[in-house]
Amino acid sequence: MTARNKHHEILFERHSNNPILTAAQWPYATNSVFNPAAVRLPNGETILLCRVEDRRGLSHLHVARSTNGVDGWEISETPTFMPDPKNHPDELWGVEDPRITFVEELGKYAVAYTAFGWGGPGVSLALTEDFVHFERLGLIFPPDDKDAALFPRRIDGRWAMIHRPVTNQGAHIWISYSPDLRHWGDHRILMEARRGGWWDAGKIGLSPPLIETERGWIMIYHGVRTTASGSIYRIGIALFDLENPENCILRGDKWVFGPFEKDEREGDVDNVVFPCGYTIGDDGDTINLYYGAADTSICLATGSIQRTLDWLDRHGLPESHALHTGE
Repeated sequence: MTARNKHHEILFERHSNNPILTAAQWPYATNSVFNPAAVRLPNGETILLCRVEDRRGLSHLHVARSTNGVDGWEISETPTFMPDPKNHPDELWGVEDPRITFVEELGKYAVAYTAFGWGGPGVSLALTEDFVHFERLGLIFPPDDKDAALFPRRIDGRWAMIHRPVTNQGAHIWISYSPDLRHWGDHRILMEARRGGWWDAGKIGLSPPLIETERGWIMIYHGVRTTASGSIYRIGIALFDLENPENCILRGDKWVFGPFEKDEREGDVDNVVFPCGYTIGDDGDTINLYYGAADTSICLATGSIQRTLDWLDRHGLPESHALHTGE
């Protein structure tokens, strides 16, 4: 344990092989590989749907496969999911930062991603069974909006989506509902960015999809603090009610994971750790958290569902207290 870590509890341990994927491993010329969605297939194989930024500055999505989720990655010769500006003008300048949710009712994986067009970043949704063929449902939340993921099951009979629009109220995390995955409404703020000097006072957004536990939905989210030398992206956690996810049970007061290593401190965008995906280990407790490091490469950290809940019991407060009192 390094000197900088010995005085605080570590919830996520970095893998010794970091970074586990870089642009140098890609079968064609590209600028950077980062911010991957993740899923573990029934056969145990891990799929990362990686954001790949080409040398024009535009992004597409590309699958990397591994039997152990750490190394031995198989990367196809051609991209997996390219922008389709002819049929989807909102993808003119690329597709970015996917999140994957398996929806048992549909027997399909839902991929929420950022579509970048003339109006800015918006949220689009696609469905797939095999990560080869995709059914695009198109833009569901217009710009400026991103950081979205679908709940794996209906909430009170309706589909629910978490996303992060930027409005005149600020950059907060919202929840919206739909009867059919295409038409969305009942938009409500789910969790607000704090104000003042907090680590998550600038803006917040969902990181990977929510983790369902017996005690509630664990949210891993990113907070952005603006300093004199730029922004710092760090990670916090919160817990929401299973049947009424608009009820925040506990919100942690401290960030739990931030940019320390050289690959996280230095890159195309310095001082960024940005998870978009996770898998759960065979023990049902281990969290394998895949994150973009400095918008340049992909890294892995491991944590525990139980340790995360225990930490929230010690360091979390109900949202109203965590946000407004600063206690």
